[in-house]
Amino acid sequence: MKSSIAFILLNFFLAIGCSQASKSNNNDQPDHNSTSAELLAQDQGLEKAYFASGCFWCVEAVYESVKGVEESISGYAGGHTKNPTYELSNTGKTGHAEAVEIIYDPEVVSFSTLVDVYFGSQNVTQVNGQGPDIGSQYRSIIFYQNDAQKKIIDEKIAELNAKLSPKKVAAEVMPFEKFWVGEDYHQNYERLHPNQGYIRSVSIPRLNKFKAKFPELLKDDH
Repeated sequence: MKSSIAFILLNFFLAIGCSQASKSNNNDQPDHNSTSAELLAQDQGLEKAYFASGCFWCVEAVYESVKGVEESISGYAGGHTKNPTYELSNTGKTGHAEAVEIIYDPEVVSFSTLVDVYFGSQNVTQVNGQGPDIGSQYRSIIFYQNDAQKKIIDEKIAELNAKLSPKKVAAEVMPFEKFWVGEDYHQNYERLHPNQGYIRSVSIPRLNKFKAKFPELLKDDH
């Protein structure tokens, strides 16, 4: 009986997924042109990269564990509307995907390695989602800011496709245009809510799988 109840609860939490965070917060989103993290990047010569790969709680936590990553910020990118909110993006009508802004030290970790982290921490062939999170708002997108980055991405996708054939990498490759910082209550969500059902069932296992695969990339406290 207990095992049946546990199974039901697990599936309940998986069904809730990343899309059912607390809605008691103020979701008005201003046009974020500057953040403290961006000022940090400017002051310390850091660089930024942008990735989407399912629930941003999961992706944020993965990148936070990587040496050279100073900050990982949850938000939205890849869409066609201004000031997207969590509720609006989850309708799939804004075109945005849950994404992360990675602020990193290029002297410690390269963009190429961040791309390896990206592909190494997801199901690269899953279309429009990751794990239990399904929909265009959870699709995988890798954003490039210049030709050099696009070349790195294209080469890595070609290598993966050769190994995966006849399957292919599902991630879209898009030029970066705009990142909208997510609501405050989404930031550092996995670290602040380790006992939340989805975090325990999906986010932490995904993070642990990444850690086991890339131990040489982890910060000392991970």
